[in-house]
Amino acid sequence: MAYVITQRCCNDASCIPECPVDCIRPTPGQPEFATTEQLYIDPDTCIDCGACVDACPVEAIVSEDDLTASLARFRDINAAYFQRHPLESNFDPPVTPSRPPKELGTLRVAIIGAGPAACYAADELLRRADVEVEMFDRLPTPWGLVRAGVAPDHPGTKSVSSMFETAFRRDTLQYRLNVEVGKHISHQELLAHHHAVIYAVGASTDRRLNVPGEDLPGSHSATEFVAWYNGHPDYAERIFDLSGERVVILGNGNVALDVARVLTLSPDDLAKTDIADHALDALRNSNVREVVVLGRRGPLQAAYTSAEFLALGHLEGVDVIIDPAELELDSESQALLDDPDVEPSLRLKYQLAQEYVAKAPNPENKRIVFRYLASPTAITGGDKVEALEFVHNELVSEDGRLVARASDRTETLPASMVLRSIGYRGVPVADLPFDERTGVVPNLSGRVVADGAHMPGVYVAGWIKRGPRGVIGSNRVDAQETVEQLIADFMADKLTAPQSDRAALNTLLAQRQPELVDREGWKAIDTSERTAGQASGRSRVKITTREGLIEAARI
Repeated sequence: MAYVITQRCCNDASCIPECPVDCIRPTPGQPEFATTEQLYIDPDTCIDCGACVDACPVEAIVSEDDLTASLARFRDINAAYFQRHPLESNFDPPVTPSRPPKELGTLRVAIIGAGPAACYAADELLRRADVEVEMFDRLPTPWGLVRAGVAPDHPGTKSVSSMFETAFRRDTLQYRLNVEVGKHISHQELLAHHHAVIYAVGASTDRRLNVPGEDLPGSHSATEFVAWYNGHPDYAERIFDLSGERVVILGNGNVALDVARVLTLSPDDLAKTDIADHALDALRNSNVREVVVLGRRGPLQAAYTSAEFLALGHLEGVDVIIDPAELELDSESQALLDDPDVEPSLRLKYQLAQEYVAKAPNPENKRIVFRYLASPTAITGGDKVEALEFVHNELVSEDGRLVARASDRTETLPASMVLRSIGYRGVPVADLPFDERTGVVPNLSGRVVADGAHMPGVYVAGWIKRGPRGVIGSNRVDAQETVEQLIADFMADKLTAPQSDRAALNTLLAQRQPELVDREGWKAIDTSERTAGQASGRSRVKITTREGLIEAARI
């Protein structure tokens, strides 16, 4: 018997050093780690010890004997990886990271943001140094996209927050929630109270289509829709028109698939999750029967992972529809597919698409329809969205890569709502340099760079550092790199000692933001939501207004 890594894998690699026989790949030191869809366990080497299970923060590792029908295929998926990448032990004794000597005193660090990147950075600091960490977030709740971005029907993925909650029990880390940097405290004041500041603010806006009609009522970003159904207080009052039978999603990454699932899942199934009550009420009254997912390139280049694509086939009452013509490949894509050394996940994507083509749909079911090689040209309608116009693309080779080029064939698709899911983008951070082209803060391995020189004491982690790519666990290795630079600078006496201590910071914040939510306030919110959920068998019932959250924090 062996263990199997499944769909929920977060790629944070915490399982790898726990494996006594070194059979989990790829490792952070391998080139494949940066692009892998998930991690894999070699079934021929696994000794069934369960150490990886205990280390996994998202409950993604399952004994092969316990795989459910929806996860059974992951046994073959794990094995296929090692057919392409035969296991060669590269096990080296772990290098013990350096710790600042005690005579340097307590390292004080402010972390801006409370999402995965911020939390992994805080966790690494707490492991590595005698440190005081202040975690700031403009929302009254922590966890960022774990709370407001992960789909409600993926509770295992959300469980990573439990790992952070456990790590942050000590008073060495303090929550400074409902505090906005730039409004309640400035960048310079942060530096005056800390040796260093780490900005882990993510990529908070979405990319635009720049086509006519994009701002019509009924045209939204998927970012807004996801935040709405996850109970983000900034989006709780949004209205989405679910009166029509067809919704079109532009882009085919995992977020697009999350939205498609939420729009087509039974409300009774969603009622078992932590979806926001206002969204659940709206979905109970939804007329949506079909969600069309449009991608600008072909099925081999689709941005979704094979694991998430596979999961769609196990949705009750939902058919995945793909026209056979959508799977016709250009010569270069066909050659890639025929290559015996092609990455297994790429071949699996195409095999799954073929299986969906072959499966007879049930006319009573809702539908998720995949269209490839299509780019929007306009969103049309009178006072609201009525249709999407798009052009059919052809893949052409440019500089050794396949790119989508518009053909002369166009099509119009009636729809009542259009959601763009074409990627996130970072926004400028006050008092920090910003690269408008890439949407990140310029940095070298996490050290912020301005005018060719490091900004002393200023660092970045997560999407604002590397751009919006990777999954939750990708932030772990990223944060380790940033913290390594910060600690090296502290040990080299390159950080200015803070002028004021934690007590002075407490006084300042009490004056500036009397509605600050601290650790006890967040515990009160968490308890209130969980207690409300117990009555209906849910993990929690989210409080979705800022006022409600502040009130709960005071109980």
